[in-house]
Amino acid sequence: MTSLSVEMLAADAVEPITSAGNAQLGIAVLAGIAVIVLLITKFKMHAFLALTIGSLALGSFAGANPAKTIASFTAGLGSTVASVGVLIALGAILGKLLADSGGADQIVDTILAKASGRAMPWAMVLIASIIGLPLFFEVGIVLMIPVVLLVAKRGNYSLMRIGIPALAGLSVMHGLIPPHPGPLVAIDALGANLGITLALGVLVAIPTVIIAGPVFSRYAARWVDIEAPEKMVPQRPSEDLERRPRFGATLATILLPVVLMLVKALVDIVVDDPENHVQRVTDVIGSPLIALLAAVIVGMFTLGRAAGFTKGRLSSTVEKSLAPIAGILLIVGAGGGFKQTLIDAGVGQMILEFSQNWSIPALLLGWLIAVAIRLATGSATVATISAAGLVAPLAADLSTSHVALLVLAVGAGSLFFSHVNDAGFWLVKEYFGMDVPQTIKTWSVMETIISVVSLGFILLLSLVL
Repeated sequence: MTSLSVEMLAADAVEPITSAGNAQLGIAVLAGIAVIVLLITKFKMHAFLALTIGSLALGSFAGANPAKTIASFTAGLGSTVASVGVLIALGAILGKLLADSGGADQIVDTILAKASGRAMPWAMVLIASIIGLPLFFEVGIVLMIPVVLLVAKRGNYSLMRIGIPALAGLSVMHGLIPPHPGPLVAIDALGANLGITLALGVLVAIPTVIIAGPVFSRYAARWVDIEAPEKMVPQRPSEDLERRPRFGATLATILLPVVLMLVKALVDIVVDDPENHVQRVTDVIGSPLIALLAAVIVGMFTLGRAAGFTKGRLSSTVEKSLAPIAGILLIVGAGGGFKQTLIDAGVGQMILEFSQNWSIPALLLGWLIAVAIRLATGSATVATISAAGLVAPLAADLSTSHVALLVLAVGAGSLFFSHVNDAGFWLVKEYFGMDVPQTIKTWSVMETIISVVSLGFILLLSLVL
């Protein structure tokens, strides 16, 4: 992954689907987002339909050929479902196995026994940060959701008081800490030192996740006081279970994909040779799909069979796990389609052209460019890659520590204010059973806090390093 360069990624770019000028394109972006928000909030339209119509409206306002707009939307929807959708499905199966076998009860009962009251949000942010270290955000979400919902339900906690710390832990790891793809791409593009970036990233991440997680969750719980949605809460297993899976086996099953992906990341960093046999093996077993698939297969034995499940009941459990996530898959996929329409319309390039004449310090410039692209396209990865490529020439005049801080500034900017053009926005909304305004007041604000607070610590470090 460290050999991936901005130039290679740019080479895969396609021609914009419209020749509209920047002014028209900017208006089209605002109009497309407004259509989506209006259809969902005012007319109570299903988010899948609203995102589809909003994407078509964006293309129309931008003067794009309707056929190209449709192709762009469907390509984005397909690629999102193909990647995130499979992970959601595997996570749903694992979550159902955890719930029906009694494994989730075992985990939750242990957590509630060890941490309670004021300590619970801190326990959740710690668990999420550890799990999120090697995982993609979406994988971390599907692993944490059953635990978050059950802890909130059983412990009679506000969902936001428990959920926000978990989301903050996952998001901070995703944006700031190697070996996540975004930071690694920025490290390669800017020629930063991996070890120094990792050390400074951890230094910035700790206070950031505390402020955006346990501290902010107090206010989020007041703004949005909701309970865990019944349809998403894993139900207690029936009383005919022969036995319960052991805590150690249950925890090992949950952590299996974490370990596999962490091993892959470490081998990629240490070996960094695509032809090396060990790296080729870990690249396969540490991929998100294989890691989660392995956890599901192992879980059938450590959870299902350990609870006395027959082959028929295991099959029934898998089948029942998939039906509730159909709507989530469509909404998240449509969010990816809208994002791809924005990207193919040339919104990212528009932001880059605007930013070329900004005369401001390198760290702030990298953050602002990433923020602008994140707001426009909804993609943290696109924001990181684009911003890193633009500020790369500035890295030549910076010290080693300041180049590492520039990487972190770009990563911080890529997390700013997730909204309706981000598939992650819809993922959080559906899992937590919120409407659009509630998701903005909690998830979107939390992401903004992470971005701004981490930038503040980065700038403070730049004064002493």
